[in-house]
Amino acid sequence: NETILKELSDIVGQTNVITDANDLVTYTTDWRKRYFGNALAVVRPGSTEEVSRIVKLCAQHKISIVPQGGNTGMCGGATPDNSGKQLILSLRRMNRVRHIDADNGSMTVEAGCVLQTIQETATNINRFFPLSLGSEGSCTIGGNLSTNAGGTAVLRYGNMRDLCLGLEVVTPSGEI
Repeated sequence: NETILKELSDIVGQTNVITDANDLVTYTTDWRKRYFGNALAVVRPGSTEEVSRIVKLCAQHKISIVPQGGNTGMCGGATPDNSGKQLILSLRRMNRVRHIDADNGSMTVEAGCVLQTIQETATNINRFFPLSLGSEGSCTIGGNLSTNAGGTAVLRYGNMRDLCLGLEVVTPSGEI
């Protein structure tokens, strides 16, 4: 484990690899405190390239990954099991709006971008991003996409997949 933790630190920096039991609780417990788990560590990449390198390393060492955005889900999907052998991949650092195209009515955002930030960005260019959830101040767009969130305006605007034009993804082998 120490070798793997060192390699992860080399990828994302030591401050972005969390192993302290007290600090892990925030990530290993869902927000409703219904699901609990243990993790080898939490890794917080800051770019797609770092995610790719982490995924390749985990594939090489057969380490399971639990992706996590805002940890606001209702079904425990972002909570690791109790083995302590899984790695939580927290996308909270990947929170930037990369590009805004007002003419096309679109924007490119990273998976850890908070929904409220996206709504405010759209409003700032006289547009409307219709997904609205009770957790919009803390949920992330990656989590919204992974659960195909609907929100309060789902009947008029559709689920999250209807609001997405495309994705940049990292495959299980680490390819972008």
